[in-house]
Amino acid sequence: MTSAENEKRKTLALTAIKNAFGTEEGEGNVNLFVEHHLGELPQSYWQQHLGASSPEPKSVVGLLQLRSSWGDKGIEYFDFKLPGEVTDYVVSVRFDDSGNIDGISMES
Repeated sequence: MTSAENEKRKTLALTAIKNAFGTEEGEGNVNLFVEHHLGELPQSYWQQHLGASSPEPKSVVGLLQLRSSWGDKGIEYFDFKLPGEVTDYVVSVRFDDSGNIDGISMES
């Protein structure tokens, strides 16, 4: 798949994550990811990356960066992580064969 398609899906995936946060759809994935990491990571991590020791939960979503894309032709799953090697958890976005988002999950 082309790098343009890869970038397009990366952007779509991040938008879907941001839109799911704070909603019922995000309960078992994005919301859980944010709540877990706000409770587990030290205040110094948040201070370094967000300039606040107790940041707004929504700002955590803005930190997500692509860890990898994989699956069918390397564009079926897009996994996003927090900066640094602070967690094994990712927010994973799955695309169907038509290029539509098929789901969001929190994985380790």
